[in-house]
Amino acid sequence: MRTPATTVRPVRLWRWRRNPLRRHSDVVEAWIVLATWMLVLVCGVVAGLLAAQASAASYAARLAQVHPVTAVLTDPAAATPAAGTGYDDGRVWAPVRWTDTDGSVHTDRAKVASGAPAGSSVTVWTNHADHVVAPPVTGASADLQAALTGVLVGPSAGAALWCAGWLVRGRLIRRRMAEWDEEWKQIGPRWGNLSGGRG
Repeated sequence: MRTPATTVRPVRLWRWRRNPLRRHSDVVEAWIVLATWMLVLVCGVVAGLLAAQASAASYAARLAQVHPVTAVLTDPAAATPAAGTGYDDGRVWAPVRWTDTDGSVHTDRAKVASGAPAGSSVTVWTNHADHVVAPPVTGASADLQAALTGVLVGPSAGAALWCAGWLVRGRLIRRRMAEWDEEWKQIGPRWGNLSGGRG
């Protein structure tokens, strides 16, 4: 006994196949949906990568503008941080002094470990004007923050494009509904006559 031949139907990915009810607006809508999703994916990934690269470049530029120096505490550091200073990392402000490579002596205030005695050596970061600044983000922390920036920017850019495509599609649907209303105003009375007043 022979097995009946089976016909394989091709899978159609296109939303509107050949259909007598298909309108031009249906084809336009399908293209809008396809283009929107393609732009969301591509632009989201590109925006995320560019944001991560820009963030990494800004960290590198900041690192190039500062340099570490070894300073000495001129007074003992307070034993406890001042109350009500917000974020408490266990460090306190204290006066420090350091000597530049050209022999000039500089003083400023820097955050150091609480309770450190006078004369303790600490590493501080200074800028080109020889002022103490916050340490730059470097190494794994910089890489992680750059990656997180890309992860946040990518979906945000994709969501913005998706909203734009949704607005365009919504406008197209409203226009189609208006066209259907106009057509029904013309065809509706004739349809009622053809159905004997029952439609």
